[in-house]
Amino acid sequence: MEKLLEEFSLGLFIFQTALFLLLLFLLKKYAWKPILNAVNEREEGIRNALDSAEKAKDEMENLQADNQKLLKEARAEREAMLKEAREIKNKMIEDAKDLAKEEAGKLVAQAQASIQNEKKAAIAELKTQVANLSIEIAEKVVREELSNKDKQIKLVESMLGEATLN
Repeated sequence: MEKLLEEFSLGLFIFQTALFLLLLFLLKKYAWKPILNAVNEREEGIRNALDSAEKAKDEMENLQADNQKLLKEARAEREAMLKEAREIKNKMIEDAKDLAKEEAGKLVAQAQASIQNEKKAAIAELKTQVANLSIEIAEKVVREELSNKDKQIKLVESMLGEATLN
């Protein structure tokens, strides 16, 4: 607090006062009239609403018998609507169950198809590996058989004997 008093500036005080007065002037010119008009309109609206409420109260007293009749009709209609809503709810639940069963069936069928495809791919890969192994084994056997020159000559002669000339 002492610091504020020590650093008090008369020029700043006058400037801020002028700004405050300018703000008050602008508010009076542009804001207070619309605000007061809105308050007056609201007051008039409330007064009209109170008058209307008094008239409605009088009419309510005159129409109380009709109101009881309408209330009974409304209850009957409500019961009918609730019954219809229950039926619609049950139908929607059944439809949802049927749709879920159908979707589950589709998913199972897709899963089975996927399993079959994977199985076929695995079998094809296994056949490829078996063929490669067979070729490697045959290659080793042929190398072993042809490692001796006498065996090579016998093999060539037997093949020539089996070959037919065209």
